[in-house]
Amino acid sequence: MKPILISGVQPTGKLHIGNYLGALKNFVDLQNSGKYQCYFFVADLHALTENPKPEDLNQNIIDLAADFLASGLKPASGELAEPKKSVIFQQSQIPAHSELMWILNTITPKGELERMTQFKDKMEKIINRSQIIKDSKKPKDALIELISRSHGINMGLFNYPILMAADIIIYDAKFVPVGNDQDQHLEIARTLARKFNSKFGKTFIEPQAVHTKTPRVMSLANPEKKMSKSQPESCLFIDDSIEQIKNKIKRAVTDSGSEIRRKEGKPAISNLLEIYSALSDKTIPQLEKKFKGKNYSTFKNDLAETIIDYFADFRKKKSALLKNQLKLSSVLKAGSQKAAKVANKKITEVKKKVGLI
Repeated sequence: MKPILISGVQPTGKLHIGNYLGALKNFVDLQNSGKYQCYFFVADLHALTENPKPEDLNQNIIDLAADFLASGLKPASGELAEPKKSVIFQQSQIPAHSELMWILNTITPKGELERMTQFKDKMEKIINRSQIIKDSKKPKDALIELISRSHGINMGLFNYPILMAADIIIYDAKFVPVGNDQDQHLEIARTLARKFNSKFGKTFIEPQAVHTKTPRVMSLANPEKKMSKSQPESCLFIDDSIEQIKNKIKRAVTDSGSEIRRKEGKPAISNLLEIYSALSDKTIPQLEKKFKGKNYSTFKNDLAETIIDYFADFRKKKSALLKNQLKLSSVLKAGSQKAAKVANKKITEVKKKVGLI
């Protein structure tokens, strides 16, 4: 039996090129390797921490399912371990995830969650904001609460790592594809699996990280910061139109000088070279050689055409998929039924171990 590999993506709007290289492209490569039983899911419960409008969330779920299929993920239609196919499902349609999360909550020290980077980053924003508003006469606790709400801090965000742990260990997943910035979340999943096993007997597998080489895609406007969909004008979305891609690349900032090389002190051109290399069969040294003596304009035009060509098939497939949203819903429903068989079996075992049944 092949080991289980699992990962999910939040349906929070259009995916950018960094999301594609860090997740979807990686998912397809892992699926097509034939080494794993792959489970990939729409993490809609996690998306609730962003307080989306219901109609937006519903459409984003369908759009993400289309992204999965258009990128090359193939839904399993028969046995769970079909070769080079994946179980594609919707997290919220499997109550066992939330049930396990609650049980894991009861063995998780509060301090474990307070030290999580994602939560600390949000809290740091609150503190920084509170220092700016020096003239406020509100008590400090009230001020933090007020600013907390404005930044979307909620208990869902605080408990996020526990739900993520439940998402993983409920399937006895042995491998989880992650970037280095997600290692901390995976470690708490390993910790909780180990803690549960120690207290109630061997039940869960401790998941391992699968690190794959993916470029860190930076903003087209500020190459010192990661690309973010919150700044759409400097973000390359994978379903941008041809004209949008050309305009965004044309406006992308460049460094002083005109040499097209990846090196320290040239973050802008280095970022564009990383994108070009990731979407072509050329290494960065090959690209540096190809554009030696050429100007930024020539390089940008070539990069834009490369991006357009790379995603041409994706755009065509996604457009066709979105014309039949009922089919996309049926893919998620069928995948959720397959995943539920595994998750329900595990949550029953867990309930017996803790004395609920």
